[in-house]
Parts: sequence; C-alpha cells; structure tokens
Amino acid sequence: MGIRVLKPGMLTTVQDLGRWGYQTEGVPVSGPMDARSHRLANRLVGNPPEAATLEVTLIGPQLLFEENAVIAIAGATFEVSLNGEEIPMNVAERVPAGSRLRFGSRVAGARSYIGVWGGIDVPAMLGSRATHLPSRMGGLQGRALMTNDLLPIGSHQAPARAITTGDIPPLPNGGARLRVLPGPQADRFTHRAFETLQAARYLITPQSDRMGYRLQGPPLQHTGGADLISDVTPAGALQVPGSGQPIVLMADRQTSGGYPMIATIITADLPIAGQLAPGDWIEFSICSRAEALGALQRLGWR
Repeated sequence: MGIRVLKPGMLTTVQDLGRWGYQTEGVPVSGPMDARSHRLANRLVGNPPEAATLEVTLIGPQLLFEENAVIAIAGATFEVSLNGEEIPMNVAERVPAGSRLRFGSRVAGARSYIGVWGGIDVPAMLGSRATHLPSRMGGLQGRALMTNDLLPIGSHQAPARAITTGDIPPLPNGGARLRVLPGPQADRFTHRAFETLQAARYLITPQSDRMGYRLQGPPLQHTGGADLISDVTPAGALQVPGSGQPIVLMADRQTSGGYPMIATIITADLPIAGQLAPGDWIEFSICSRAEALGALQRLGWR
C-alpha cells in the first residue's frame, strides 16, 4: 500500500528540509530546491514543515494511489488531473484509493512539491529522508523515482484539513533578479567585477542541476588567482572559477569548495532561484544585511 509510480517524470525525488548537522563531516544538506513551496505543500495537508514531499522537476510524474490520501501540490504551476479531472494547485484534495494523478504541461516555474498527509515514509538516513543524488543517500535508495516504485505514506496522527493561505510563492517568468550579499572572498574580486555582477544578465546553461547552476555571461574578474584553500560553501553562494563564469551552488552542493565566492543569494530569494531552469536568466543586486534579514522574517519560517 502507498503510492505507485506509473511514470516517474523527468526528475522526481523525495525531499524534506535537509540533512542538517553533518556538514563538518562532509555530508551535504540536500533538501528542496524551493523550501517555501515544500513548506506550503506540507502546510496545506496539515503536516509539519519537515515532512517528506515529492519534488517534481520540469516534467511531472503519473502516480497511482493504492490507499486513501490527502494531497496538495505547490510550487511550479502544472496542468494536473486526478482521474481525468483537472485539480487546482495550492489546495488540499482528498484522493480515494485507486485514483490516478497525472501531471501535464508545465505553465510556470521549474519545480513542484507534492505534499501527502502523513508524509512520504521512506527510511531516514542521518535524521533526514532527503535524496542527495551525487552520493546516492536518502530518499528511495538515493535515486530519483523509477517506474513501479512504491512509496509508503506515513501514519496519520489527526484528521487532515485544508489550510487556506493567501501566501502563494511568486514564480519567475523566464528569469529573476535575485538579491545577494558580498561573499566571504569579496576581497578576491575587482571593483569592476561587482559592477559587472549587478549590471549583467546571466543565462543558466544546460550544464546545471541540483548541485548548482552554471551561468553564462560577462566574466567576473579576480584580483589574483582563482584557486584558494577550500572553504565552507553556503546555499546560494556564487563561486567564480578561473573562467570568470559564476556557478550558483544549490541544494545538493558540496560542503566545501576551492573557488572564491563573490556573493551569496539571500535566504529569502533562494526559493525563487529554485524555480529557475536551464535557459532562464538571472540578474543580481547587492542588498544590505538588514534587508536580507527583513526579507527572511517576512517569510515567517519557524
């Protein structure tokens, strides 16, 4: 009993809020690319924010529910149907056993999250069910979903109820302007590099994934060499290798890296970054720490 995968889509993985507390041991955090939509999907079905959801990327799956369930889909807008009838995003839906959920065309954004009352109950590894694809850790055998996989649903502690909310995360339209703070190696870049960073438009190349977005645009100039002793790599960091082309580190990033980091996307804008796809553009603007903290406080994360 649970959820049977009829078609897996392009890249569908089990994700929760991530594997925190082990970065000093070299274990990446992983977790959702868009934590805001992940949290909303859980909230709509009455789950805690840390419950595991399914992250859907670009092309969605087809799923068979072998038991009764309550679901909600948040994040990227898709045409979604249940037993052939279109259902809305950002609303809790009761799903009778035997129902088929099908994702159709993608309308906006890159990643959706399927929240299921009780959560996706795969075994936890180091306290998390998040799938880290490069190390094949967590989720369902450390990999993306495949045809005929069976996903167990967690036990229900209380009757599920739809929670209405007007706080629907915004979705980018072909690109986004993201706020950044100067990075830990800001002194390794010229003044011109910071001017370029805020004036240029960068494209996300096809050589991008959950580890990071490789960008293409005007090169960012170092004051010296591009190599340094490895340093901690936070989510959203803009690493700049010798080519001068920045790389935005995302959910599956490594815990440390040896390229200077010119800037870091603020936490409040990471969910927007997580909704971008290859071919989309990114522009950057430097903000103050006060603005970054205020933006995070307005999200109301607990």
